[in-house]
Amino acid sequence: MGCGKLKKRTLGSSSLNVSEIALGCMSLPNDRKDAQAIVDEALEFGINYFDTADLYGKGQNEKIVGQCLAGKRQDIILATKVGNQWEPDTGEVTWNPSAEYIKAQVHNSLRRLNTDYIDLYQLHGGMITDPSDETIDAFESLKREGLIREYGISSIRPNVIKRFLEKSAIASIMMQYSLLDRRPEEFLPEIGAAGVSVVTRGTLAKGLLTSEALVRAENTDGYMDYSQPELVQVLKELLSVETNLNALALHAALHHGTVASVAAGASSPAQIRDTIDAYNTSISNEQIEAAKNITKQATYKEHRE
Repeated sequence: MGCGKLKKRTLGSSSLNVSEIALGCMSLPNDRKDAQAIVDEALEFGINYFDTADLYGKGQNEKIVGQCLAGKRQDIILATKVGNQWEPDTGEVTWNPSAEYIKAQVHNSLRRLNTDYIDLYQLHGGMITDPSDETIDAFESLKREGLIREYGISSIRPNVIKRFLEKSAIASIMMQYSLLDRRPEEFLPEIGAAGVSVVTRGTLAKGLLTSEALVRAENTDGYMDYSQPELVQVLKELLSVETNLNALALHAALHHGTVASVAAGASSPAQIRDTIDAYNTSISNEQIEAAKNITKQATYKEHRE
């Protein structure tokens, strides 16, 4: 991919057109001025997709995002998540996918985000024991009311994903996906065939797929299915395919048509620039194939039935 503005892709079969890079807002600083500088940089480069969650900072992150995007609402796709209920006094978090909770909590998110609708409202997790029909009905009802435009889930559990693909009109599934965690690949064709998109997180694998790769690998016990020595070896081999691992990582994720966007965090404007530089670095299909030949094709072992 050459230089220029960020391309957009349609999220599932929805009407939401999202930039191929999203700003994952979890790492935004709590200082309004610092956060604003990052958000402005993202907007400047054509990022139109901002992803937060009510759980981040127990609502604080949504407030910051709402303040930083004031006046830009019509130009952006705003996503948040629900399902983790916290006690204001103790901070203790419990899982609550009930219709009653979702319908009440959406109003708190709208208030904090300073908006009257959410473009993409996502269930922030999920288990096979959840009352999913009730959850889906709640999202459908919020859609009819115009409080949300679309809904999705954030999950890596195959049984939960399968259930939502079969029973709901989700637009997207957010899941961890990178060259070092290729477990989603088993399900990408099925997800795409259902008219649903994947939004990836963790695509830089905690900084292991960046310019700091080897330094980070030396200071870790390994990652996913890789022992520490294996990790160092694999990263060295990947560096022989492409010295800009950040670019290789982003393009490898975006290579699959089911992936609509890569959610990348940033705690400074410079990190946005690094991500955009990586996005604008040309990576060939041959390089992506070579990278996949070097890395493991793991699969999910749990939550399959």
